[in-house]
Amino acid sequence: MPLPSASSHTTLRVPAILVAAPASGQGKTTITAGLARLHSRQGRKVRVFKTGPDFLDPTILTVASGAPVHTLDLWMTGADDACARLASAARDADLVLVEGVMGLHDGTPSSADVARRFGLPVLSVIQASAMAQTFGALAYGLAGYGEGLRRMDVLANGVGSERHAEMLRASLPSHIRWAGALARDPMASLPERHLGLVGADELPDLPARLDRLADMLAGLPVAELPEPVGFRDAAVADPVVPLLAGKTIAVARDAAFCFIYPANLETLRELGAQLAFFSPLADTQIPASDAVWLPGGYPELHAGRLSSNHAMLGALRNAHRAGLPILAECGGMMALFDALVDKEGITHSMAGLLPGTVHMQRRLAAIGHQAVSLPEGELRGHTFHYSKTESRLAPLSYARSPHEAASTSARGEAVYRKGTLTASYVHFYFPSNPLAIAALLGSARRHDQSDPHDTRDRQGV
Repeated sequence: MPLPSASSHTTLRVPAILVAAPASGQGKTTITAGLARLHSRQGRKVRVFKTGPDFLDPTILTVASGAPVHTLDLWMTGADDACARLASAARDADLVLVEGVMGLHDGTPSSADVARRFGLPVLSVIQASAMAQTFGALAYGLAGYGEGLRRMDVLANGVGSERHAEMLRASLPSHIRWAGALARDPMASLPERHLGLVGADELPDLPARLDRLADMLAGLPVAELPEPVGFRDAAVADPVVPLLAGKTIAVARDAAFCFIYPANLETLRELGAQLAFFSPLADTQIPASDAVWLPGGYPELHAGRLSSNHAMLGALRNAHRAGLPILAECGGMMALFDALVDKEGITHSMAGLLPGTVHMQRRLAAIGHQAVSLPEGELRGHTFHYSKTESRLAPLSYARSPHEAASTSARGEAVYRKGTLTASYVHFYFPSNPLAIAALLGSARRHDQSDPHDTRDRQGV
């Protein structure tokens, strides 16, 4: 999306609210999805945003709202990008919902910072199953910490009875609005795994769960439209130069490679590229293309199937040998090492474009914002993974955290380059530097990257 210029002439007003919580696991996504479903069923056009880097929650919210879910992050996407996307939504939406990340005040920048930056009222979802009057103290602290918020509403989640709900409601100070109470209902819950919620594609009963949530929220104060918020309708700057015009980018997209920001696809199209999607799990060839993008996902959950697709692994090696630019992020990079060892200790052969082994582990290995300086330019993104790599390949560079002082010795993720292949654990946000993405994916160089000791392709392995 082209960024706005400094001039602004109109304020667009639309009901909007940011859904937050004191911590992860309180029910933010559940409530946001339920509200989106409820208002969509009532004929309203709902646009939902997710604060902070996330791929999984947006899949649920997309189904609930019927529209793509974009990311708002004052560092990774930038305030101008966030402003432009909110204004675009406000032009035709009847309701804008923004789901926060972690706790309301967690992170730099935090969900509270987003609420303050755009004047959003806040709905705090508090898991209240094991508390009484402390509910009011917690709500008071959330509302009063740091610089002031526009308004705070509070919804009690996991309430045991009407009497319990009344105790919670009575504990609130007068300046915090009661938004209702929701009982725990396993039929309306959203299952999780190690990287977060299970994606929408893996929940065939998701529409029924969303309808149940919407029914539970109907009639509660939270179901009322929030107050209108004004968003700056900024003039649009010059469009992105179509530096990838006439080029086709092959994009891996299936159950193993599904961590894709809608804004990244939008950026590639604005650059002029045609997109050809393929499945490394099911297909045997990469579509005819000028470059390949392997996004993140869950290769570890499908390692056996991926390893047995010899034709696709060979196609990836052939694409690299032919000089096609390849960008591999996190799970996409994992699939290009020699081997992947899953949590059960089973070793699976991968494409072998990067020397070394990926080991899955039960502890989180890395999380947070990352900036990567490449010869093509700087890109912003984030990292979140449970695996570690062992490789003899020297990194091209290391990412850095914007929250680490320049004087510290802490290093971010390794960035590998082998010929036209660029690989890292970092998930890039393409609009942070479209020119760098165009340079990464737009300049093919023919070369022979084959290993004289690698006879897998010639032997049909």
